[in-house]
Amino acid sequence: MNLIFLGPPGSGKGTQARRISHELKIPHLSTGDLLREAVRDNTELGKKARKYMEAGDLVPDDIIIELIEEKFRNGELNSGGILDGFPRTIPQAEALNMMFEKHRTVIDKVILLTVSDQEVIKRLSGRFYCPTCHAGYNYPIHVPRNEGLCDKDGTRLLRRHDDEVNVVMNRLEVYKKQTAPIVDFYHRADKLSEIRADDGPDLISERILKLLTEVKQV
Repeated sequence: MNLIFLGPPGSGKGTQARRISHELKIPHLSTGDLLREAVRDNTELGKKARKYMEAGDLVPDDIIIELIEEKFRNGELNSGGILDGFPRTIPQAEALNMMFEKHRTVIDKVILLTVSDQEVIKRLSGRFYCPTCHAGYNYPIHVPRNEGLCDKDGTRLLRRHDDEVNVVMNRLEVYKKQTAPIVDFYHRADKLSEIRADDGPDLISERILKLLTEVKQV
């Protein structure tokens, strides 16, 4: 199956993409991972992408699409795959459709993880890390034994700038404006299904797998 996972920051789409990828035994493609892999391996596409990344610019759509198509060419997507958080714009979605058509396949389902703003703020603003050993903590799921201190080395925990409440709220607004056209695009194509993602990861995975079982039966 060819799947796309969409959702706001903190919705758990990366976690769910990895879980479902493992369950269905298909690749999980995160554009960030694809770019880092290409740069690390110093491929031609990686060299092109590095120039933009080092300048702090967005990597052009055609490079991202080419990185995905490379996976088609080397056979990694013969049994399908999961795209995590891509596409983000209509031009990206249209380019992706053309690429899939070129390889005589289709996107089977686009899964939108829906979660309340309050839950996103709670999840992201509750994330802390140790600047020394980089261990991660998440209130109230994974809390340190001593308030505010790392279990491993006692260093005072920090919160990433992106996880400050006011920054999270701004990220949510940007996400909504950016994603609305994509959601409408796939809704009109009869590809979109929404999965409620306010609950724990196990329950969300169950909902996704149940949906995919129904898709296979159609």
